[in-house]
Amino acid sequence: MANYYIKTTQQLAERIESLRYQMIKIATVEGFTSEDSLATSRELDRLLNLYDLYQNQTMLKCNTNK
Repeated sequence: MANYYIKTTQQLAERIESLRYQMIKIATVEGFTSEDSLATSRELDRLLNLYDLYQNQTMLKCNTNK
């Protein structure tokens, strides 16, 4: 698991896009089932889940303010 700090959802979205690009490059060179591809995919999944959580919390806050 990577150690870095993400302060905003925009930074999280940028990191997700960067990781997607990195995963495609790794998979192209090493194959989709290489250990590096799988590790990058797992990290991308983790960040996507975190992004989804942030989005759901934001939606929940917006709905409770009505």
